[in-house]
Amino acid sequence: MEDTEQRWSVEQVLALAPDAASQKAGTRLAVPGPWSGTGAAGPSGDGGGAVVWGLCAGSGGKPYRTAVDLAGPAFNCSCPSRKFPCKHALGVLLLWARGELPAGTDEAEPPEWVAQWCAKRTAAVREKAARRDGGGAVADPQAARGRTERRAQRVAAGAVELEARLVDQLRGGLATGREDQHDWHGVAARMVDAQAPGLAARARELGAIPMSGGDWPSRLLEEYAMLHLLARGCLALDSLPGPLADTVRARLGFTTVGAELLAGPTLRDSWLVLAQQDSVDGAMTTRRIWLRGVRSGRSALLLSFGAAGRAPEVALPVGRSLEAELAYHPGGLPLRAALGTRHGPPVPGHTPQGVPVGEALSGYGEALRADPWLDEWPVVLSGVVPIPDPGGWQLADGQGDSALPVDPRRLGRPGLWRLAAVSGGHPVTVFGTVGHRGLTPLTTWSAAGDGAAQAVAL
Repeated sequence: MEDTEQRWSVEQVLALAPDAASQKAGTRLAVPGPWSGTGAAGPSGDGGGAVVWGLCAGSGGKPYRTAVDLAGPAFNCSCPSRKFPCKHALGVLLLWARGELPAGTDEAEPPEWVAQWCAKRTAAVREKAARRDGGGAVADPQAARGRTERRAQRVAAGAVELEARLVDQLRGGLATGREDQHDWHGVAARMVDAQAPGLAARARELGAIPMSGGDWPSRLLEEYAMLHLLARGCLALDSLPGPLADTVRARLGFTTVGAELLAGPTLRDSWLVLAQQDSVDGAMTTRRIWLRGVRSGRSALLLSFGAAGRAPEVALPVGRSLEAELAYHPGGLPLRAALGTRHGPPVPGHTPQGVPVGEALSGYGEALRADPWLDEWPVVLSGVVPIPDPGGWQLADGQGDSALPVDPRRLGRPGLWRLAAVSGGHPVTVFGTVGHRGLTPLTTWSAAGDGAAQAVAL
Protein backbone atom coordinates (compact mmCIF):
# COMPACT_ATOMS: atom_id res chain seq x y z
CA MET A 1 0.00 0.00 0.00
CA GLU A 2 1.29 3.48 -0.81
CA ASP A 3 3.00 5.60 1.84
CA THR A 4 0.11 8.05 1.85
CA GLU A 5 -2.11 5.20 3.01
CA GLN A 6 -0.49 4.81 6.41
CA ARG A 7 -2.14 2.30 8.68
CA TRP A 8 -4.86 3.39 11.03
CA SER A 9 -4.40 2.95 14.74
CA VAL A 10 -6.35 0.41 16.74
CA GLU A 11 -8.20 3.26 18.46
CA GLN A 12 -9.26 4.71 15.11
CA VAL A 13 -10.65 1.35 14.02
CA LEU A 14 -12.54 0.79 17.27
CA ALA A 15 -14.01 4.30 17.02
CA LEU A 16 -15.90 3.12 13.92
CA ALA A 17 -17.77 0.42 15.87
CA PRO A 18 -21.51 1.07 16.23
CA ASP A 19 -21.51 -0.04 19.89
CA ALA A 20 -19.38 -1.53 22.67
CA ALA A 21 -20.58 -5.06 21.89
CA SER A 22 -19.29 -4.74 18.34
CA GLN A 23 -15.93 -3.52 19.65
CA LYS A 24 -15.58 -6.63 21.81
CA ALA A 25 -16.72 -9.00 19.07
CA GLY A 26 -14.40 -7.39 16.51
CA THR A 27 -11.46 -7.59 18.91
CA ARG A 28 -12.07 -11.30 19.44
CA LEU A 29 -11.93 -11.83 15.66
CA ALA A 30 -8.71 -9.82 15.29
CA VAL A 31 -6.51 -12.92 15.31
CA PRO A 32 -5.13 -14.75 12.25
CA GLY A 33 -6.81 -18.08 13.11
CA PRO A 34 -10.26 -17.66 11.51
CA TRP A 35 -8.99 -15.67 8.53
CA SER A 36 -7.83 -16.73 5.08
CA GLY A 37 -7.42 -15.03 1.72
CA THR A 38 -6.67 -11.69 3.39
CA GLY A 39 -5.04 -8.80 1.62
CA ALA A 40 -4.66 -5.05 1.28
CA ALA A 41 -4.17 -2.94 -1.84
CA GLY A 42 -3.73 0.74 -2.58
CA PRO A 43 -6.11 3.00 -4.54
CA SER A 44 -7.32 1.52 -7.80
CA GLY A 45 -6.72 4.62 -9.89
CA ASP A 46 -10.35 4.83 -11.12
CA GLY A 47 -11.65 6.73 -8.12
CA GLY A 48 -11.69 3.77 -5.73
CA GLY A 49 -9.80 3.90 -2.48
CA ALA A 50 -7.45 1.53 -0.73
CA VAL A 51 -9.14 -1.70 0.26
CA VAL A 52 -8.64 -4.43 2.89
CA TRP A 53 -10.34 -7.81 2.60
CA GLY A 54 -10.47 -11.34 3.92
CA LEU A 55 -12.48 -14.55 4.38
CA CYS A 56 -13.59 -15.28 7.95
CA ALA A 57 -14.67 -18.73 9.04
CA GLY A 58 -18.10 -18.77 10.65
CA SER A 59 -20.64 -21.26 11.88
CA GLY A 60 -21.68 -22.20 8.34
CA GLY A 61 -19.81 -24.11 5.66
CA LYS A 62 -18.82 -21.01 3.69
CA PRO A 63 -16.57 -18.28 5.13
CA TYR A 64 -17.88 -14.74 5.27
CA ARG A 65 -16.51 -12.46 2.56
CA THR A 66 -15.47 -9.16 4.14
CA ALA A 67 -14.08 -6.05 2.43
CA VAL A 68 -13.46 -2.48 3.56
CA ASP A 69 -12.93 0.52 1.28
CA LEU A 70 -10.75 2.85 3.37
CA ALA A 71 -11.67 5.92 1.32
CA GLY A 72 -15.26 5.88 2.60
CA PRO A 73 -14.82 4.11 4.72
CA ALA A 74 -17.40 1.66 3.37
CA PHE A 75 -18.01 -1.92 4.42
CA ASN A 76 -19.21 -5.06 2.68
CA CYS A 77 -19.72 -8.45 4.32
CA SER A 78 -21.76 -11.54 3.44
CA CYS A 79 -22.70 -12.10 7.09
CA PRO A 80 -26.35 -11.44 8.15
CA SER A 81 -25.44 -8.70 10.65
CA ARG A 82 -27.35 -5.44 10.36
CA LYS A 83 -24.58 -3.41 11.97
CA PHE A 84 -22.16 -1.28 9.98
CA PRO A 85 -19.35 -2.05 10.33
CA CYS A 86 -19.97 -5.62 11.46
CA LYS A 87 -17.60 -7.54 13.72
CA HIS A 88 -15.90 -9.17 10.71
CA ALA A 89 -15.08 -5.79 9.15
CA LEU A 90 -13.71 -4.59 12.48
CA GLY A 91 -11.69 -7.77 12.88
CA VAL A 92 -9.94 -7.57 9.51
CA LEU A 93 -9.32 -3.83 10.00
CA LEU A 94 -7.74 -4.48 13.39
CA LEU A 95 -5.47 -7.14 11.88
CA TRP A 96 -4.43 -4.69 9.16
CA ALA A 97 -3.96 -1.82 11.64
CA ARG A 98 -1.61 -3.97 13.74
CA GLY A 99 0.22 -5.29 10.68
CA GLU A 100 -0.88 -8.83 11.46
CA LEU A 101 -2.54 -9.93 8.23
CA PRO A 102 -1.36 -13.48 7.49
CA ALA A 103 2.08 -13.51 5.87
CA GLY A 104 2.27 -13.36 2.11
CA THR A 105 -1.13 -11.74 1.56
CA ASP A 106 -0.41 -8.03 2.11
CA GLU A 107 -0.04 -5.92 -1.06
CA ALA A 108 -1.97 -8.57 -3.03
CA GLU A 109 -4.26 -7.93 -5.98
CA PRO A 110 -7.92 -7.87 -4.91
CA PRO A 111 -9.85 -11.04 -5.81
CA GLU A 112 -12.72 -10.79 -8.27
CA TRP A 113 -15.46 -10.45 -5.64
CA VAL A 114 -13.63 -7.51 -4.03
CA ALA A 115 -12.94 -5.86 -7.40
CA GLN A 116 -16.61 -6.16 -8.39
CA TRP A 117 -17.80 -4.61 -5.14
CA CYS A 118 -15.31 -1.75 -5.47
CA ALA A 119 -16.39 -1.12 -9.07
CA LYS A 120 -20.08 -1.03 -8.09
CA ARG A 121 -19.32 1.30 -5.21
CA THR A 122 -17.30 3.67 -7.41
CA ALA A 123 -20.10 3.73 -9.99
CA ALA A 124 -22.71 4.44 -7.30
CA VAL A 125 -20.65 7.33 -5.90
CA ARG A 126 -20.31 8.85 -9.36
CA GLU A 127 -24.01 8.42 -10.08
CA LYS A 128 -24.91 10.11 -6.80
CA ALA A 129 -22.60 13.01 -7.60
CA ALA A 130 -24.15 13.34 -11.06
CA ARG A 131 -27.67 13.41 -9.61
CA ARG A 132 -26.57 16.03 -7.11
CA ASP A 133 -24.96 18.23 -9.74
CA GLY A 134 -27.88 18.01 -12.12
CA GLY A 135 -30.80 17.44 -9.82
CA GLY A 136 -31.11 20.67 -7.91
CA ALA A 137 -34.27 21.79 -9.73
CA VAL A 138 -37.63 21.07 -8.11
CA ALA A 139 -39.99 19.06 -10.33
CA ASP A 140 -43.03 21.20 -9.49
CA PRO A 141 -42.07 24.47 -7.77
CA GLN A 142 -45.68 25.51 -7.26
CA ALA A 143 -46.61 22.25 -5.54
CA ALA A 144 -43.49 22.44 -3.37
CA ARG A 145 -44.36 26.00 -2.39
CA GLY A 146 -47.87 24.88 -1.44
CA ARG A 147 -46.55 22.09 0.76
CA THR A 148 -44.18 24.50 2.47
CA GLU A 149 -46.98 26.97 3.19
CA ARG A 150 -49.28 24.26 4.57
CA ARG A 151 -46.57 22.98 6.86
CA ALA A 152 -45.80 26.50 8.08
CA GLN A 153 -49.47 26.94 8.99
CA ARG A 154 -49.53 23.65 10.92
CA VAL A 155 -46.35 24.54 12.79
CA ALA A 156 -47.73 27.97 13.69
CA ALA A 157 -50.92 26.34 15.00
CA GLY A 158 -48.77 24.02 17.11
CA ALA A 159 -46.86 27.01 18.50
CA VAL A 160 -50.14 28.71 19.48
CA GLU A 161 -51.29 25.57 21.32
CA LEU A 162 -47.94 25.33 23.05
CA GLU A 163 -48.10 28.94 24.21
CA ALA A 164 -51.54 28.33 25.70
CA ARG A 165 -50.26 25.26 27.50
CA LEU A 166 -47.33 27.19 29.02
CA VAL A 167 -49.68 29.92 30.25
CA ASP A 168 -51.89 27.31 31.94
CA GLN A 169 -48.86 25.72 33.60
CA LEU A 170 -47.66 29.02 35.02
CA ARG A 171 -51.11 29.94 36.26
CA GLY A 172 -51.37 26.58 38.04
CA GLY A 173 -47.90 26.90 39.54
CA LEU A 174 -44.74 24.90 39.03
CA ALA A 175 -45.75 22.47 41.78
CA THR A 176 -48.27 20.95 39.35
CA GLY A 177 -45.37 19.86 37.13
CA ARG A 178 -45.12 16.46 38.83
CA GLU A 179 -48.79 15.67 38.16
CA ASP A 180 -48.65 16.94 34.57
CA GLN A 181 -45.48 15.20 33.44
CA HIS A 182 -47.36 12.62 31.35
CA ASP A 183 -49.44 15.34 29.67
CA TRP A 184 -46.30 16.74 28.06
CA HIS A 185 -45.88 13.50 26.10
CA GLY A 186 -49.33 14.12 24.63
CA VAL A 187 -48.34 17.69 23.79
CA ALA A 188 -45.18 16.36 22.13
CA ALA A 189 -47.27 13.95 20.05
CA ARG A 190 -49.44 16.82 18.85
CA MET A 191 -46.34 18.82 17.94
CA VAL A 192 -45.23 15.86 15.80
CA ASP A 193 -48.62 15.93 14.10
CA ALA A 194 -48.06 19.65 13.52
CA GLN A 195 -44.76 18.77 11.75
CA ALA A 196 -42.72 20.63 14.38
CA PRO A 197 -40.24 17.99 15.63
CA GLY A 198 -38.13 20.67 17.35
CA LEU A 199 -41.05 21.76 19.53
CA ALA A 200 -41.94 18.11 20.14
CA ALA A 201 -38.47 17.24 21.41
CA ARG A 202 -38.40 20.13 23.88
CA ALA A 203 -41.94 19.40 25.09
CA ARG A 204 -40.99 15.76 25.65
CA GLU A 205 -38.02 16.81 27.78
CA LEU A 206 -40.27 18.89 30.02
CA GLY A 207 -42.06 15.75 31.18
CA ALA A 208 -38.86 14.30 32.65
CA ILE A 209 -37.61 17.36 34.55
CA PRO A 210 -39.98 17.18 37.59
CA MET A 211 -38.72 13.66 38.36
CA SER A 212 -35.03 14.49 37.91
CA GLY A 213 -34.50 15.60 41.52
CA GLY A 214 -32.47 18.50 42.83
CA ASP A 215 -33.67 22.00 42.06
CA TRP A 216 -36.04 20.82 39.36
CA PRO A 217 -38.43 23.84 39.62
CA SER A 218 -35.64 26.20 38.52
CA ARG A 219 -34.70 23.95 35.60
CA LEU A 220 -38.34 23.58 34.61
CA LEU A 221 -38.85 27.35 34.63
CA GLU A 222 -35.73 27.80 32.49
CA GLU A 223 -37.01 25.28 29.95
CA TYR A 224 -40.44 26.94 29.94
CA ALA A 225 -38.73 30.22 29.07
CA MET A 226 -36.68 28.70 26.24
CA LEU A 227 -39.71 26.94 24.80
CA HIS A 228 -41.75 30.15 25.04
CA LEU A 229 -38.98 32.03 23.25
CA LEU A 230 -38.93 29.45 20.44
CA ALA A 231 -42.71 29.50 20.07
CA ARG A 232 -42.72 33.32 19.89
CA GLY A 233 -39.95 33.16 17.31
CA CYS A 234 -42.06 30.75 15.25
CA LEU A 235 -45.05 33.11 15.31
CA ALA A 236 -42.86 36.09 14.32
CA LEU A 237 -40.72 34.39 11.65
CA ASP A 238 -41.54 36.90 8.92
CA SER A 239 -40.32 39.84 11.01
CA LEU A 240 -37.03 38.29 12.18
CA PRO A 241 -33.65 39.11 10.61
CA GLY A 242 -32.59 36.53 8.02
CA PRO A 243 -29.92 34.65 10.02
CA LEU A 244 -32.08 34.53 13.17
CA ALA A 245 -35.08 33.35 11.15
CA ASP A 246 -32.96 30.55 9.70
CA THR A 247 -31.89 29.56 13.22
CA VAL A 248 -35.51 29.48 14.44
CA ARG A 249 -36.56 27.35 11.45
CA ALA A 250 -33.76 24.91 12.18
CA ARG A 251 -34.76 24.67 15.85
CA LEU A 252 -38.37 24.08 14.85
CA GLY A 253 -37.27 21.17 12.70
CA PHE A 254 -37.25 22.64 9.20
CA THR A 255 -34.31 21.13 7.33
CA THR A 256 -32.83 21.42 3.87
CA VAL A 257 -32.20 18.28 1.84
CA GLY A 258 -28.49 17.57 1.52
CA ALA A 259 -28.66 17.41 -2.27
CA GLU A 260 -30.13 20.92 -2.38
CA LEU A 261 -27.42 22.24 -0.08
CA LEU A 262 -24.64 20.64 -2.11
CA ALA A 263 -26.07 22.09 -5.31
CA GLY A 264 -25.12 25.51 -3.92
CA PRO A 265 -21.84 26.88 -2.57
CA THR A 266 -19.54 24.39 -0.85
CA LEU A 267 -16.40 24.75 1.23
CA ARG A 268 -13.47 22.53 0.29
CA ASP A 269 -10.95 21.88 3.01
CA SER A 270 -8.89 19.20 4.68
CA TRP A 271 -11.30 18.21 7.45
CA LEU A 272 -9.83 16.72 10.61
CA VAL A 273 -12.19 14.16 12.17
CA LEU A 274 -12.37 15.29 15.80
CA ALA A 275 -14.91 12.83 17.17
CA GLN A 276 -17.64 10.36 16.32
CA GLN A 277 -20.49 9.94 18.78
CA ASP A 278 -23.55 7.66 18.63
CA SER A 279 -26.75 8.05 20.62
CA VAL A 280 -29.81 5.79 20.63
CA ASP A 281 -33.38 7.07 20.94
CA GLY A 282 -35.79 4.18 20.70
CA ALA A 283 -35.20 2.41 17.39
CA MET A 284 -33.22 5.32 15.92
CA THR A 285 -29.45 5.69 16.16
CA THR A 286 -28.02 9.15 15.57
CA ARG A 287 -24.36 9.54 14.69
CA ARG A 288 -22.64 12.89 15.22
CA ILE A 289 -19.29 13.42 13.52
CA TRP A 290 -17.38 16.57 14.43
CA LEU A 291 -14.92 18.07 11.94
CA ARG A 292 -12.56 21.03 11.81
CA GLY A 293 -11.18 22.57 8.62
CA VAL A 294 -7.38 22.63 8.63
CA ARG A 295 -7.22 25.67 6.34
CA SER A 296 -10.46 27.49 7.21
CA GLY A 297 -10.47 26.75 10.94
CA ARG A 298 -14.25 26.23 10.76
CA SER A 299 -16.08 23.56 12.73
CA ALA A 300 -18.73 21.32 11.21
CA LEU A 301 -21.18 18.70 12.43
CA LEU A 302 -22.31 15.80 10.24
CA LEU A 303 -25.48 14.00 11.29
CA SER A 304 -26.46 10.57 10.01
CA PHE A 305 -29.18 8.20 11.14
CA GLY A 306 -29.81 4.48 11.33
CA ALA A 307 -33.23 2.94 11.94
CA ALA A 308 -34.49 -0.48 12.99
CA GLY A 309 -31.24 -1.56 14.62
CA ARG A 310 -29.04 -0.51 11.70
CA ALA A 311 -26.06 1.68 12.45
CA PRO A 312 -25.65 4.87 10.37
CA GLU A 313 -23.66 4.17 7.23
CA VAL A 314 -21.51 7.31 7.40
CA ALA A 315 -18.40 6.53 9.45
CA LEU A 316 -15.10 8.41 9.53
CA PRO A 317 -11.97 7.41 11.46
CA VAL A 318 -11.25 9.74 14.37
CA GLY A 319 -7.89 11.48 14.05
CA ARG A 320 -7.69 11.27 10.25
CA SER A 321 -8.02 14.16 7.79
CA LEU A 322 -10.33 14.06 4.78
CA GLU A 323 -10.06 16.38 1.77
CA ALA A 324 -13.70 17.02 0.95
CA GLU A 325 -16.41 19.58 0.23
CA LEU A 326 -19.07 20.53 2.77
CA ALA A 327 -22.24 22.56 2.47
CA TYR A 328 -23.58 24.23 5.62
CA HIS A 329 -27.22 24.36 6.61
CA PRO A 330 -28.52 27.94 6.87
CA GLY A 331 -28.56 29.61 10.26
CA GLY A 332 -27.18 32.47 12.26
CA LEU A 333 -24.45 30.13 13.46
CA PRO A 334 -23.74 27.65 10.62
CA LEU A 335 -22.50 24.40 12.13
CA ARG A 336 -24.42 21.42 10.78
CA ALA A 337 -23.24 20.48 7.30
CA ALA A 338 -23.73 17.95 4.51
CA LEU A 339 -20.77 15.95 3.20
CA GLY A 340 -20.18 16.34 -0.51
CA THR A 341 -17.45 15.24 -2.88
CA ARG A 342 -14.42 13.60 -1.31
CA HIS A 343 -11.06 14.23 -2.92
CA GLY A 344 -9.08 11.22 -1.79
CA PRO A 345 -9.10 8.84 1.16
CA PRO A 346 -8.60 9.84 4.81
CA VAL A 347 -4.93 10.44 5.64
CA PRO A 348 -3.10 10.73 8.98
CA GLY A 349 -4.18 13.81 10.91
CA HIS A 350 -2.52 15.97 13.53
CA THR A 351 -3.20 17.45 16.94
CA PRO A 352 -5.59 20.39 16.46
CA GLN A 353 -4.73 23.84 17.70
CA GLY A 354 -6.65 24.53 20.89
CA VAL A 355 -7.43 27.48 23.13
CA PRO A 356 -7.35 28.07 26.90
CA VAL A 357 -10.46 27.47 29.00
CA GLY A 358 -11.29 31.18 29.30
CA GLU A 359 -11.18 31.74 25.56
CA ALA A 360 -13.30 28.65 24.96
CA LEU A 361 -15.98 29.93 27.35
CA SER A 362 -15.96 33.33 25.65
CA GLY A 363 -16.53 31.63 22.30
CA TYR A 364 -19.41 29.63 23.78
CA GLY A 365 -20.98 32.83 25.08
CA GLU A 366 -20.76 34.45 21.63
CA ALA A 367 -22.36 31.36 20.12
CA LEU A 368 -25.29 31.62 22.55
CA ARG A 369 -25.90 35.17 21.41
CA ALA A 370 -26.49 33.89 17.88
CA ASP A 371 -28.45 30.79 18.94
CA PRO A 372 -29.96 30.90 22.46
CA TRP A 373 -31.29 27.31 22.06
CA LEU A 374 -27.79 25.95 21.53
CA ASP A 375 -27.32 22.67 23.41
CA GLU A 376 -23.65 22.09 22.63
CA TRP A 377 -20.73 23.95 21.13
CA PRO A 378 -17.50 22.34 19.90
CA VAL A 379 -14.26 23.42 21.60
CA VAL A 380 -10.65 22.26 21.48
CA LEU A 381 -8.85 22.93 24.75
CA SER A 382 -5.06 23.01 24.81
CA GLY A 383 -2.82 22.54 27.82
CA VAL A 384 -5.51 21.28 30.19
CA VAL A 385 -5.15 18.75 33.00
CA PRO A 386 -8.05 16.47 34.08
CA ILE A 387 -8.75 16.80 37.81
CA PRO A 388 -10.69 13.82 39.24
CA ASP A 389 -12.91 14.75 42.17
CA PRO A 390 -15.87 12.96 43.79
CA GLY A 391 -17.79 16.20 43.64
CA GLY A 392 -17.26 16.58 39.90
CA TRP A 393 -14.38 16.30 37.45
CA GLN A 394 -12.76 19.41 36.00
CA LEU A 395 -10.38 20.30 33.20
CA ALA A 396 -7.98 22.91 34.50
CA ASP A 397 -5.56 25.12 32.59
CA GLY A 398 -1.99 23.96 33.04
CA GLN A 399 -1.19 27.23 34.82
CA GLY A 400 -4.18 26.75 37.13
CA ASP A 401 -5.80 30.07 36.16
CA SER A 402 -9.23 28.63 35.31
CA ALA A 403 -11.11 25.35 35.02
CA LEU A 404 -14.14 23.95 33.22
CA PRO A 405 -16.41 21.39 34.92
CA VAL A 406 -17.13 18.13 33.17
CA ASP A 407 -20.81 17.49 32.46
CA PRO A 408 -21.94 15.43 35.50
CA ARG A 409 -23.75 13.01 33.18
CA ARG A 410 -20.27 11.82 32.14
CA LEU A 411 -19.18 11.00 35.69
CA GLY A 412 -18.26 7.36 36.13
CA ARG A 413 -17.65 6.85 32.43
CA PRO A 414 -14.50 4.82 31.62
CA GLY A 415 -13.57 7.53 29.13
CA LEU A 416 -12.83 9.96 31.94
CA TRP A 417 -10.31 7.60 33.47
CA ARG A 418 -8.85 6.97 30.02
CA LEU A 419 -8.37 10.72 29.72
CA ALA A 420 -6.64 10.81 33.10
CA ALA A 421 -4.38 7.93 32.05
CA VAL A 422 -3.38 9.65 28.80
CA SER A 423 -2.67 12.87 30.69
CA GLY A 424 -0.72 11.29 33.54
CA GLY A 425 -1.05 14.63 35.32
CA HIS A 426 0.43 16.56 32.39
CA PRO A 427 -1.34 19.06 30.09
CA VAL A 428 -3.06 17.54 27.04
CA THR A 429 -5.25 18.68 24.16
CA VAL A 430 -8.92 17.72 24.49
CA PHE A 431 -11.85 18.07 22.10
CA GLY A 432 -15.38 18.11 23.44
CA THR A 433 -18.70 19.91 23.41
CA VAL A 434 -19.57 22.51 26.01
CA GLY A 435 -23.08 23.22 27.23
CA HIS A 436 -24.80 24.75 30.23
CA ARG A 437 -23.86 21.71 32.37
CA GLY A 438 -20.18 21.76 31.46
CA LEU A 439 -17.91 19.98 29.00
CA THR A 440 -18.40 16.54 27.49
CA PRO A 441 -14.86 15.39 26.54
CA LEU A 442 -14.83 13.20 23.42
CA THR A 443 -11.23 12.93 22.18
CA THR A 444 -7.73 13.57 23.43
CA TRP A 445 -4.33 13.31 21.77
CA SER A 446 -1.35 11.39 23.13
CA ALA A 447 2.24 11.25 21.93
CA ALA A 448 3.06 8.09 19.97
CA GLY A 449 6.43 6.39 20.13
CA ASP A 450 7.68 8.11 16.99
CA GLY A 451 6.74 11.53 18.32
CA ALA A 452 3.56 11.75 16.25
CA ALA A 453 0.18 12.58 17.77
CA GLN A 454 -2.33 9.82 18.36
CA ALA A 455 -6.07 10.51 18.70
CA VAL A 456 -7.72 8.62 21.56
CA ALA A 457 -11.52 8.44 21.60
CA LEU A 458 -12.97 8.77 25.12
